[in-house]
Amino acid sequence: MKALADASKDAALSHVIWSTLEDTREWIPLTDDRMPTLMEKYKVPHFDAKGEANKFFPERGVPVTFLLTSFYWDKLIYYGMGPKKGEDGKLAFTLPMSDKKLPGIAAEDIGKCAYGIFKNGDEFIGKTVGIAGEHLTGAQMAASLTKALGEEVNYNNVPPEVYRGFGFPGADDLGNMFQFNQDFEEYFSGIRKLNLSRSLNPALQTFDAWLEKNKDRIPIE
Repeated sequence: MKALADASKDAALSHVIWSTLEDTREWIPLTDDRMPTLMEKYKVPHFDAKGEANKFFPERGVPVTFLLTSFYWDKLIYYGMGPKKGEDGKLAFTLPMSDKKLPGIAAEDIGKCAYGIFKNGDEFIGKTVGIAGEHLTGAQMAASLTKALGEEVNYNNVPPEVYRGFGFPGADDLGNMFQFNQDFEEYFSGIRKLNLSRSLNPALQTFDAWLEKNKDRIPIE
């Protein structure tokens, strides 16, 4: 990441967008036992590592916009996070989010939002921009999945500690991530502004619109 900042400075780029995420340790210090510390130095490794790299760009005088992304709905296709059939044969969509809202976005819309930032010239240089297509609860996502798939999908809300124990690669990282999203929902959703996202990308998709295009690609296990 240092190398990216160095290369941006050496190339004298007039505007760089750094796709980043929060350093969650600013909210949950390593000494805070509300969630486990991972790899001895992170709470949410894939968030924290990006967040701590933010400093490299301004330190080198690079004109940068920090772009905060959201949960990719495409994870329902590629990363096994879509609905799964339980022992009763019914579909369930599992998230450790209680009744809190999770900002989400179609992956293809991220680039379009970034293009919108560039089109605005210098307006967003030095600023942090959060983007999302919608803020939805797990129950709302399950209802949309039910409509799209034509089969009832129940929201399976589990505690973060249960999710961390599922055992798939990265379960602990994702469990901590969802706990951060849940515990700091007001901040996390608040900075990912829907109106701003749509102004940057007028074709921004809702979850229902994304499902209409991609429902047949979601594997049902």
